[in-house]
Amino acid sequence: MAQKRILMVVTNHTTITDDHKTGLWLEEFAVPYNVFKAKGYAVKVTSILGGEVALDPNSIGEEKNAEWAEAEQELRHTAKLSLEDARGYDAVFLPGGHGTMFDFPDNDTLQKVLQQFAEDGKVISAVCHGPAGLVNVTYKDGTPLVKDKTVTSFTDDEEREMKLDMHMPFLLESKLRERGARFVSGKNWSDFSVRDGLLVTGQNPMSSRSTAEKVVEALESTSQK
Repeated sequence: MAQKRILMVVTNHTTITDDHKTGLWLEEFAVPYNVFKAKGYAVKVTSILGGEVALDPNSIGEEKNAEWAEAEQELRHTAKLSLEDARGYDAVFLPGGHGTMFDFPDNDTLQKVLQQFAEDGKVISAVCHGPAGLVNVTYKDGTPLVKDKTVTSFTDDEEREMKLDMHMPFLLESKLRERGARFVSGKNWSDFSVRDGLLVTGQNPMSSRSTAEKVVEALESTSQK
């Protein structure tokens, strides 16, 4: 059986307000990365702009997590996402961090790459704020990717608890609902993820592992057909 190939796309955006820095939420990248590597998958790490990826300061613990060392190393020299990344992979995974709310939704390259994944029947997955990359994706006939799909993401209520709702360009849960998604969620700050066919989404950082494991399930189910 051919080795599965995973494309991971992360944010480069680093600022919410002058006094509130953001970036990639480390757990949402490192945990899925390790799940995929443990399965023997080949993983390519890309970012919107390429280069070194900044982490959300709040996602970095006081002590280094040794299990995340390899994943963190991948973030020092990421490739810039290109249209060539639209083909040759079995799944795409979008980790979150508030940065994604600013550079994912309107990035033309990401939108075209995700559209091609959808058209080709590949696994598309995202966790927490990562689904911000999905809100403007459509099939070539104009149908929103998430229309009539069961999805989750960081909830509006969780955003309000963080007191960052007024600083966001939009509320993610509300936007997914506007696009026709069947939005579901668990309790705030609890592990909750959902798979609807080839679309896999997770609610928050605590959902990082279960989201990645559902990606594995989706890949294994497609390879058995």
